[in-house]
Amino acid sequence: MQGQKRQGGRRRAAAKPKVCRFCEAKVRYIDFKDADTLMKFQTEKGKIMPRRITGNCLDHQKMLATAIKRARIVALVY
Repeated sequence: MQGQKRQGGRRRAAAKPKVCRFCEAKVRYIDFKDADTLMKFQTEKGKIMPRRITGNCLDHQKMLATAIKRARIVALVY
């Protein structure tokens, strides 16, 4: 094994930057009563998806998390 080089190493393709869809739509407030939108940002088990996966900016991710938590209290989403 010593002295041998690995052949055919794979390189990761450059990922394109994710854009916040709320910033694109110029959303100022995420409403907790909009259950369809909130469900898109949750897993099947009901966990909130992280920013690195959804591509949301910090401000909209915080608003989204608050809206999902409020919707859970009113039982609009689970």
